[in-house]
Amino acid sequence: MPPSNRAGTARPMPASEHAAPLSEEIRREIRRRAEALGPWFHNLDLHGVRTAPDHFLGDYPAVKWREFAHALPADLSGRTVLDIGCNGGFHAIEMKRRGAARVVGIDYDEDYLAQARFAAEVLGLDIEFRRLSVYAVARLGERFDLVLFMGVLYHLRHPLLALDLIREHVVGDLLVFQSMLRGSAEVEPVAEDYSFWQTDMFDRPGFPRMHFVERHYAGDWTNWWIPNRACAEAMLRSAGFEILEHPEDEVYVCRSAEIPAWAGPVYPARGGRQ
Repeated sequence: MPPSNRAGTARPMPASEHAAPLSEEIRREIRRRAEALGPWFHNLDLHGVRTAPDHFLGDYPAVKWREFAHALPADLSGRTVLDIGCNGGFHAIEMKRRGAARVVGIDYDEDYLAQARFAAEVLGLDIEFRRLSVYAVARLGERFDLVLFMGVLYHLRHPLLALDLIREHVVGDLLVFQSMLRGSAEVEPVAEDYSFWQTDMFDRPGFPRMHFVERHYAGDWTNWWIPNRACAEAMLRSAGFEILEHPEDEVYVCRSAEIPAWAGPVYPARGGRQ
């Protein structure tokens, strides 16, 4: 979702998830501070205080999470996790709750990062949040056992480059990918090659297709490219990922695989004198 004008941050009140129930006075303070950081896109439960109770998608992202949570390791002890486009921190929090040794969340929106830091502190969870673009993940200088790339692809002007960079620099084993999908859910087998004169496949609903949004979609100017299902799967394979599981309509669990010889990231140079 696009960034909005939000109030500045206030230092939250850490409280362990397993501590005694909080007083109503403390809940009021959490609610006040959460509202000051709003609006929220993630409807988090901060000791009974909901951050986006009127979300147009319902209890989001928990309602979607429940559909694919079983596909991720229940015990992440000793593992490292990177959440790319962490927003308000829902998925990073869930990974820490599963015992991950280290969780890093990155986002380019300082307002979302402020929300995520607030939520983690209120819940008493040790999660690192950093301001970083998906195009700059190489700066992290490490690979993670599990990488989450949820709800980001369609907000990017260069989505395949983002997948290439993620595969090249940060995925050590598993990638959990989610994207809004539009168009047909059919997936037809892709041939190794097509004749220059053959064009009928471009009109078939199961052929990989990416929809370009020139202006706005759903009132959001950051929705740029929206794939159909066949396209999402083809892009993952092209970037060097093996699809292991498709537990929810828009979610894929993948593992790093061999990168096609003709694929891989590019690194555009800036013009002008350095």
